[in-house]
Amino acid sequence: MSVSHEAFLSLLKSVASDTETMLSELLAQAPAAGERDRPARLLEAMRYSSLSGGKRIRPLLVVASGDLFGVPRRRSLMAGAALELIHCYSLVHDDLPAMDNDDMRRGRPTTHKAFDEATAILAGDGLLTLAFDVATRPAVHPEAEVRVTLVGALARAAGVGGMVGGQLLDLDAEGRFADGKPRALDEAAIGALQAMKTGALLQFACAAGAILGKASAAERDALDRYGASVGKAFQISDDLLDVEGDSAALGKAAGKDAAAGKATLVGILGVETARARLKGLVSEAGAALAPFGERAQTLVETARFVAERGK
Repeated sequence: MSVSHEAFLSLLKSVASDTETMLSELLAQAPAAGERDRPARLLEAMRYSSLSGGKRIRPLLVVASGDLFGVPRRRSLMAGAALELIHCYSLVHDDLPAMDNDDMRRGRPTTHKAFDEATAILAGDGLLTLAFDVATRPAVHPEAEVRVTLVGALARAAGVGGMVGGQLLDLDAEGRFADGKPRALDEAAIGALQAMKTGALLQFACAAGAILGKASAAERDALDRYGASVGKAFQISDDLLDVEGDSAALGKAAGKDAAAGKATLVGILGVETARARLKGLVSEAGAALAPFGERAQTLVETARFVAERGK
């Protein structure tokens, strides 16, 4: 049975709301077991950084992939919340003056502007470590082996061989570590960079549902291929929004990638060819889900949504 666009948007809104509620609970003032205290300023900055909305695409992917295997919704939401904490920490650090130097995020001042740089760094550190705390909790899955597998996959997606490594490659391409001049990257190099910086966490979101559902190797492979296509589509869509989007609608400055000399596929391919590539990636994502049949319609619709953001 197909999923209407209206039903998809309703699910997206529901998952976003449930994720917001869960994050708020995880970031409550009362210390968790084993914690000594939660300094008020640090907690305020962590809440500011992670409870400021966003579409919560990553938690949705965890939920939708988990639904394929009958994973209870609260387990998927817990794993999705852990992933969202990682994502939010990365935004806090990416916005810092030493990185992308952004003043606005989601329509309001970035964390270092709302607080200060030291607090923003520590807030990001706090979100990162809390993510792994959450991922190890029995509420994510009763079997320790499953939780260990989940934590290992999350660490690899977020770390030196994933998002963090991709961010360094991005800065290197801007010329941050050489003569100050941007380096020309070919299409393959840009694809590798973006697969790490953006794609790794999106691909993990799809794998997380399969891990929680104890999926077969073939099922994991199908979701990995789907996640890889969605990650590429997400980045091209993001690059197109930076070129064509409006700052007010985006909630952050538009046109910054070009101004900073960032290497993007849109910059190499041009807008029209990039749009054609985006359409092809949506088709690839849908084809990867063929083994799941109609059960995967929510994921099919998610790929379309990712590609059409901002339209």
